[in-house]
Amino acid sequence: MQQSVVPELAHTQTSPIQWVATATAIAGVVALSSLVQPDPATAAQPGAGPSAATAPAAAPDPTGVDFPIVCGPVKVLVEKKASGDLDGDGRPETVAVVRCDAGSGTPPSGVYVLTQAEGAQRPRVVATLIDPKDRLSVTDFAVGDGDVTATLLGYSSADVPSCCPDLRQNAKWQWKNGAFIRSTPSEARGA
Repeated sequence: MQQSVVPELAHTQTSPIQWVATATAIAGVVALSSLVQPDPATAAQPGAGPSAATAPAAAPDPTGVDFPIVCGPVKVLVEKKASGDLDGDGRPETVAVVRCDAGSGTPPSGVYVLTQAEGAQRPRVVATLIDPKDRLSVTDFAVGDGDVTATLLGYSSADVPSCCPDLRQNAKWQWKNGAFIRSTPSEARGA
């Protein structure tokens, strides 16, 4: 006969009183856990200031903004808009391509940068990238990586009809030293 290497353990034989004790202990833990609740979860890291838990600022909406463009009896039309943090302050700006809502021809565009201070009722124009007096129209337009890019259509002389721009150039603006600086990439060319 072979003897077991492992001695008989007393707790391997359960009695009804052990089952009752175990059930009572589990019921107590469940009851206690329903009374003790953790603090509400937050997205902020422990020790972070109150600003860390605030929602990001909304980009300014160009609807109803008084743009510096004169359209006479026709209304101002916001053709395109895009938003991004252009000056690195953590708040988005909106860039709007605006023109007069003329029925024909190629009305010139204005390109404006809008910002809205915290608590302000309406956004305001803080920069003019393209003035409508320059007789340029904007086609491709984007905001990204702190840059504003656009394709501009213009005229080689005052003799060119306004329906048919004959110049095309690419432009890029970046916020540097407190102002938007325009650069013209080398791929600018005539149409």
